[in-house]
Amino acid sequence: MDVAAPALSPGATANPQSPPHRAGPCAFVIFGASGDLTKRLLVPALYNLAAARLLPDEFAVIGVARGELTDDAFRSRMREALREFATGSVSTEVVRDLTARFSYLRGDFDNPDTYRALSEKLGAAMRTGGNCLFYLATPPNVFGVVAQQLAEAGLLREEEGRWRRLVLEKPFGTDLESARELDRRLLDLMGENQIYRIDHYLGKETVQNIMVLRFANGLFEPLWNRDHIEHVQITVTETLSVENRGKFYDQTGALRDMVPNHLFQLLALTAMEPPAHFEADPVRSEKAKAVQAIRPLTPDDVCANVVRAQYRAGTIGNQRIRAYREEPGVDRNSMTETYVAMRLDIDNWRWAGVPFYLRTGKALGARRTEIAIRFKAAPFALFRRTPVERLAQNLLVLRIQPDEGASLQFNAKTPGPEICIGGVRMDFKYADYFEAAPNTGYETLIYDCMIGDATLFQRADNIESGWRVVQPILDAWREGRDCADLTWYAGGSEGPQAAEDLLARDGRAWRKIG
Repeated sequence: MDVAAPALSPGATANPQSPPHRAGPCAFVIFGASGDLTKRLLVPALYNLAAARLLPDEFAVIGVARGELTDDAFRSRMREALREFATGSVSTEVVRDLTARFSYLRGDFDNPDTYRALSEKLGAAMRTGGNCLFYLATPPNVFGVVAQQLAEAGLLREEEGRWRRLVLEKPFGTDLESARELDRRLLDLMGENQIYRIDHYLGKETVQNIMVLRFANGLFEPLWNRDHIEHVQITVTETLSVENRGKFYDQTGALRDMVPNHLFQLLALTAMEPPAHFEADPVRSEKAKAVQAIRPLTPDDVCANVVRAQYRAGTIGNQRIRAYREEPGVDRNSMTETYVAMRLDIDNWRWAGVPFYLRTGKALGARRTEIAIRFKAAPFALFRRTPVERLAQNLLVLRIQPDEGASLQFNAKTPGPEICIGGVRMDFKYADYFEAAPNTGYETLIYDCMIGDATLFQRADNIESGWRVVQPILDAWREGRDCADLTWYAGGSEGPQAAEDLLARDGRAWRKIG
């Protein structure tokens, strides 16, 4: 299989035209190696990196989990995972060479003996240069436990030029206080430069392209402000119901699951100021400033500008789905939201008066992730004495999934002797312009962890800024204010009527997702 090299994050190389280089020697330790994340995403991503010749020759993978497995049985399971979840056809030779580097360690995450055994395994893999990437593909409630045990075993110490890095999957806390506590605990054990908080959305080409589109084109950046933009819509919708994740999801909900991380990352990339350099700290600092500038929500603001809803039974495609409360593991009287929409305002010079509308939900009519920027209408006066009744919207849409690309809608004269105007669209699709092999979205992120480029990863202040915006919403819902009541939507629909009303109040409407 020919696999295109992953797109590098902006700070990864000084020359954007030069090909990416192989990562340096390292060991890749996966805690939770028997879980779905490892099988479905991490191992296929490692395969794609190996096929693209971006993994080092001096490379080892150590899987850590509670089950009893031999090294050979673990390798066999990972080969089976590649047959099932690889993003394209696989090379037998690449699979053989990659899985030969795999080994397995059985252990409990809270047992010091596990980490002594891990230290011995890492010592035996000296060809990795002592560099190690610890990937926590585990439930969030063990992040602190694993980090503490690694530190006590001396496995997080960086000595004699070797590096040690810890990768965490979201969610990073369940509210502002728990996020702060997790950050305090981690930063007591290691430096911020060793912590890589991963958000797989940032591995998608179109997400990374937001910065390129804005800052590498004189066409867009001069218009990217309150003088020219009327409002912004950020949409992340899924057709999937909670399926077999009901127990977890019922303790989490759409707000915690998606807003402080995925949606705020998209908002930050859209709203941030140009960084001084395309390197990790300047980029992350500007993203943090954008989120910090979101106007704090009062209890009345929550009531007026936030919608929460839960799906009922419905039809998605040709499949009938049951109501959320009927899903396995879900409380029959659950008040957990599966959909949330909100209006936010950014109080800075660039965005004053420009509302940002965010929505996300499960069991909706289409899977879609996009950022839609609506520009202000041109004055109509010029066309007053013509048959033109109205002007079409000027709209820039950045599509992140499933059809990665961008489109620009503008007005043009339709053929004929009279001045008649119609909306037309220019469309850019990644698949049409670039020969990029299908990928999991993790390739770039794993590669960046290995080379030490933190541009696409969240810093502690980024995480806490997001929770600071969300916390008043959680508080209002917990206090049982009138606005905390759920509304409802049918599975497979566009979402709740209350979300439509949120924009209609401002004389606007959501883009259709179906």
